[in-house]
Amino acid sequence: MSVAVTEPLMFDAETPNPTTPPKAAPPVAIGGRTLTPTPVFDTYWRFAARRQEIYQARVAGARGPWTSDPVLRAHRFTNCYRAADRVSQFVIREVAYSGDQRPAELIFRILLFKLFNKIDTWQLLTAEVGSPTLATFDPRRYNEILDDAFARGQRLYSAAYVMPSPPFGATRKHLNHLRLLEHMLDDGLVGSLTDAATMRDAFAIIKSYPGMGDFLAFQFLIDINYSAALHFDEMEFVVAGPGARDGIRKCFGPQSAGIEREIIEYMAASQQDHFARLGLTFSGLFGRPLQLIDCQNLFCEVDKYARVAHPDIAGYSGRTRIKQKFRPLRAPVPAWFPPKWGIGSRLP
Repeated sequence: MSVAVTEPLMFDAETPNPTTPPKAAPPVAIGGRTLTPTPVFDTYWRFAARRQEIYQARVAGARGPWTSDPVLRAHRFTNCYRAADRVSQFVIREVAYSGDQRPAELIFRILLFKLFNKIDTWQLLTAEVGSPTLATFDPRRYNEILDDAFARGQRLYSAAYVMPSPPFGATRKHLNHLRLLEHMLDDGLVGSLTDAATMRDAFAIIKSYPGMGDFLAFQFLIDINYSAALHFDEMEFVVAGPGARDGIRKCFGPQSAGIEREIIEYMAASQQDHFARLGLTFSGLFGRPLQLIDCQNLFCEVDKYARVAHPDIAGYSGRTRIKQKFRPLRAPVPAWFPPKWGIGSRLP
């Protein structure tokens, strides 16, 4: 299904008075530079408001379609809040807050899940060995289970991001990852993480292991931090992934290179000002404003959205299509978040 979109993408609901368009965003000082926002900058905020409206409608059980935005109706985008996405919800409910709550067990389970980042793989392992524990973790047994599944043609890894094979001598990537996990545990990773004074320190610890670049280390840390093992504030630290850097460049142009972290911090700090400037309603996640990780993720999604809405504005990758089409799922949308956040949650 192709979607033709004129530029700029405008709907009556974008402003209280559609005949009086909002003022363009003025230049902003970030990271010692003066940046002039492109039209994609305002699209970032409009996208966030519309995507969150869709999420809220689905949580409430409303019947679709949930938006008049043709791009959102045709293509798949993640939620504004990372923790609200399907895989994150599974990690929070079924991995982090189910089972032994001692930090060592929590970190072990979350790392095991994240190495594959696929619900089917977790369910395959748990069906064979029960709830994974440190006492029963046997890389050879786990490898046998995964070898059998791989031989049957089952995909073991999520396509959400690339998981490079760490150098632990095995032919199959999944065995190398099991050996990596064993190495992390033997190396005292759990104690290092729980003793870390800052989120940046914890990130550096995870990044120090083979195959853990900036993006993966940060994503792993965010998931561990959902649990009761760590208690860092999500506004403390952020790392911009490749997709986010693409979105940032589309919002601010080439002058944004090298100050992506500062730009994400600016977006989180100024969110209410820009929603108000554009006449948008954004109530957050049960009152929780966008955190740094969420603003980072939104840049990834706006990069994709802009390929259709702003095809003349380029990022780094040069991609021009949105690959994934939207296919509504019939299952209820869960909304259960870390209790330590103190926000409302709802189970389907």
